[in-house]
Amino acid sequence: MKRNFRKFTAMLMLSGLFLTSCSNDDDIIDDPNGGGEIPQIEDELNGSITENMTLESDIDYQLTGVLSIEAGATLTIPAGTKITAEKGQEVFIVIQQGAKIDVKGTKDAPVIMTSKNSNPGDWGGLILLGEGITTSGTDVTAEVSGLIYGGTNNADNSGSIDYLVIEGAGAQINTKSQYNGLTLYAVGSETKLSNIAIIDGADDGVEFFGGAASITNLYLENNEDDAVDWTEGWNGTVTNTYVLHTIEGFSTAVEADKTNNNPKLINFTAVSTTGGTALQFKLESGATITGLSLIGYDTSIDMKDNGPLANIIIDGETADPEKNYNAVATVDVDMFDWINNKGSVASNILQGTIDSDVTLDASVEYQLRSNYIVKDGATLTIPAGTKILARNGGTDVYIAILKGGKIDIQGTEEKPVVMSSENENPGDWGGLTICGKATTTSGTDVTAEVGGFIYGGTNDEDDSGSIKNLVILGTGAQINADSQYNGVSFYAVGSKTVVENLAVINGADDGVEFFGGSVSVTNLYLENNEDDAVDWTEGWNGKVTNTYVKHTIEGFSTAVEADGTNKNPQLENFTAISTTGGTALQFKKESGAIMNNVYLEGYETNVDMKDNGPLSNIKIDGVNAELNAEYKAGTQVEISTWSWIDSRL
Repeated sequence: MKRNFRKFTAMLMLSGLFLTSCSNDDDIIDDPNGGGEIPQIEDELNGSITENMTLESDIDYQLTGVLSIEAGATLTIPAGTKITAEKGQEVFIVIQQGAKIDVKGTKDAPVIMTSKNSNPGDWGGLILLGEGITTSGTDVTAEVSGLIYGGTNNADNSGSIDYLVIEGAGAQINTKSQYNGLTLYAVGSETKLSNIAIIDGADDGVEFFGGAASITNLYLENNEDDAVDWTEGWNGTVTNTYVLHTIEGFSTAVEADKTNNNPKLINFTAVSTTGGTALQFKLESGATITGLSLIGYDTSIDMKDNGPLANIIIDGETADPEKNYNAVATVDVDMFDWINNKGSVASNILQGTIDSDVTLDASVEYQLRSNYIVKDGATLTIPAGTKILARNGGTDVYIAILKGGKIDIQGTEEKPVVMSSENENPGDWGGLTICGKATTTSGTDVTAEVGGFIYGGTNDEDDSGSIKNLVILGTGAQINADSQYNGVSFYAVGSKTVVENLAVINGADDGVEFFGGSVSVTNLYLENNEDDAVDWTEGWNGKVTNTYVKHTIEGFSTAVEADGTNKNPQLENFTAISTTGGTALQFKKESGAIMNNVYLEGYETNVDMKDNGPLSNIKIDGVNAELNAEYKAGTQVEISTWSWIDSRL
């Protein structure tokens, strides 16, 4: 017999058919129902099936071409069945209009559809063609193989799928089109789809072309275009979705296009270790999304064609592209443990939001891939010697401690904690931001310029934790034309917070900046931060003791910038040395300070009153500051014993 299912029509109609594999055209078996000799089904799948067909779970089937289930027929695939596709453009399974598929996988024995090497683009995946409604009309010709889909019945039934894994799909059709892992053309709502995993596809994981099909429990890993894609007015629901992206350059969790028929995403968690765009909406597309958690993406929402944000409702509110939506994961990845080759985010990856205490391990070199946010009530503890390598992701990569959260950096002089980008280049990442409940002249519950974080309260003795022996390199990512991240940003941080032995090196903006609050710092080393070494505003009234500023980069050399209301902060033992000129101390508006033992060397301007504020607000060694004074009489801060500043990754 030929290796083609066209020969099996009569055989497949027999009740109680015994199915097995064969390697010989002459193999036959006896019909257990007394119908005489019939040919065996072999392990090769291709051709057109016009009658019901049930596969065998103990046969490793080979998909060698297009397997088409025609109208009126049902393909049944029992638990544990494996189908391995040959590599090729015209290798896929298609369920035609009026046909059905019945995938009967279980948690312990899912159905597997894969290719020999499971490489992206090996084959064309699984295609269902329904008679649901699509904005493209009825009897539409699909972009793949001239297949026909679309009708008037959104309650159409193309069968059921439970516990199915699809790997290595996404074969190239032409320069503009590829197959997906699972493609649903106008599939109706009576089709039951649950517990589906699509892994390592060269195009989309699942794509809906109109229809009203819904999926429950969907796992999508490293599909190289979009994880979930829809167009032509799809209006179904996807519940409990987990998306994982770990391949550089491929990380769009959702792409939606054309007419908005208000599909729903319920409990949608997407995690990327490579940045990228999470949700992209084109033309008038939209969705209602609840339980959204995006972790590790550079862009949360991209309105590709400037469509209406009002079409996208997230947790009851109009979508906001300025929000990162990095809530705690709403879908537990462990619910997909039935997937044997499921990937994971490495234990050394730092990203997302923590709402309970977390202690890092000094023996692990951590990768900061995105934002890492400590919420109210949680403490992040970082032991001595811990090293954190930040992705060169600009403003999307930072560590933030929110109001009520704490950080506990336990570095020692011998084993400081180091946070750096790989190349230590200015602007590579966003640094450390701490938000407290102390007073600021901007008020209470103020919105920060970074991350939209809230800071400010009434408790100047607020405690945001402890920082001891910390070195930060390569920060200062650009937010917009007017704003950048700093090495460490202290937003209304209170006096009970302990900061000792802090170094900020090679920052594209300020080394440290204080936005109100009363936190103090002891032993502060600041080297080649390209805006200001120490910056404060909004009425900061703490104290910095033993500061050493070093400037060796042409054009960047301001040791202090002070702005706003003067609350008499103190600088005790302040040394700033420049080899490139510049301005040492710049005071704006009414700002001022009490400074003792000041040593300035190499600056063109030692004191600059930017807005002609009162010099009496600035006391240096007990007397009013002078614009033309030299300020070299002080004793330089001795840093020869500050061994912790030399640490690198």
